[in-house]
Amino acid sequence: MLKRTLATILLSALSATAFADYPDKPITVVVGYSPGGGTDVLARVVGKYLEKALGDDASVVVKNQPGAGGQIGFTSVAEAKPDGYTLGTFNLPAALALTFDRHAAYDADSFDYIANVVHDPNTFVVSRNSPYHSLDELIEAAKAKPGSLSVALASLGGNDHFSALLMEAAAGVDFNLIPFEGASMARTTLMGGHVAVGTMALSQTVGFEDDLRVLAVLDDQRSSYAPDVPTAKEQGYDVEMGSYRGFVAPKGLPDALESRLEAAFRHLADNPDLRRELAAQGNSLDIVVGEDYRRLAEAQSDIAGDLWKHQPWK
Repeated sequence: MLKRTLATILLSALSATAFADYPDKPITVVVGYSPGGGTDVLARVVGKYLEKALGDDASVVVKNQPGAGGQIGFTSVAEAKPDGYTLGTFNLPAALALTFDRHAAYDADSFDYIANVVHDPNTFVVSRNSPYHSLDELIEAAKAKPGSLSVALASLGGNDHFSALLMEAAAGVDFNLIPFEGASMARTTLMGGHVAVGTMALSQTVGFEDDLRVLAVLDDQRSSYAPDVPTAKEQGYDVEMGSYRGFVAPKGLPDALESRLEAAFRHLADNPDLRRELAAQGNSLDIVVGEDYRRLAEAQSDIAGDLWKHQPWK
């Protein structure tokens, strides 16, 4: 037992020494979406602050690998060498929802969870010209004519879709769900009065206050971006859903490197400049590190799996 303990201590010391110069080459952050989108912008903003937090002239390079709703990028990260030089952005619940509705070469256990960075709660929102001024009014209309109330979504199998399904269950209603190719198209259709309501992340309503009326935020507390808007829970509907965006590494990252990266992200939690940059995009900084992040991912996976089991979307 003593020999084994000494060997473990020696191995840990050697590992720490071996990775003392990390990073000594650029760290690639794989983004499974096109340049210019919300996840891509997040990766580039966070990347420059991560460089400073790691120090020693660290360099972070973003590599876009769009396609299949992010699956190509997520797979690329899962299959990369776990040496600390490949990280990936990770979108919850979408990244793990993909593993239920199709064949995927990864699952929740394919990654080391470094840190979540942003939590962007979903909303129920209508146009300013809508006759609905509260969530209760909306639900009453949905109950009066089941299936007639059209709800715009960015896509199926993501936080928008899950928000609608969870609200249907909580309120005992049936919506007419209409998926689009992206949140901006769903928002445009909503503002044009072609659908009755939309569910989208709160950040996607920021800057459109003259055109949109947010009826509810699907979070456990009100948002500082919309302090006058009540949560769904406040209005009697126990629904929470949103978009979580963070960073993962391939499974098997050496402990010393994982600790180094986690420490760097913890440092970002107190960075006022990063907080301001994210706020300008309508995003709230929400650093969740290591095992806490893993548990968050597993909880989101469980929600997606349960919805898929009872209401498969493909």
